[in-house]
Amino acid sequence: MKFLQSRGTRDAGLPFSDAVEVNGVLYLSGALGNVPGKMELVTGGIEAETRQMFSNIARVLEQAGCSFDDVFRCQVFLADMKEWPAFNKVYSGYFKPDRLPARSAFQAGALALGARVEMEVMARAAKT
Repeated sequence: MKFLQSRGTRDAGLPFSDAVEVNGVLYLSGALGNVPGKMELVTGGIEAETRQMFSNIARVLEQAGCSFDDVFRCQVFLADMKEWPAFNKVYSGYFKPDRLPARSAFQAGALALGARVEMEVMARAAKT
């Protein structure tokens, strides 16, 4: 196993890794639309949080030598399923139409920091 933890996660004292690689699969922890290295969300609602969340995920993927082309599974948590169309509008811009990951989406009672969205990702690990 290989554990990846960014400086922002370490500096914030968070008790988890950004990702763990096991047997060729990269498992990313749930990502929020927080300002990198800070325990605060970007302003602007679901679309702004979703864009920032994808930026945060991209950083972890890049650290592991991967990209969104390697993502094969997403698990989405929304604070309000009524925001699903707005989330999908942003989400669809990060994946090629012929490489859409398997996905599920749930409404959560509450998310960390009062977030509108959180997403877990699984990706094919980079060959080393």
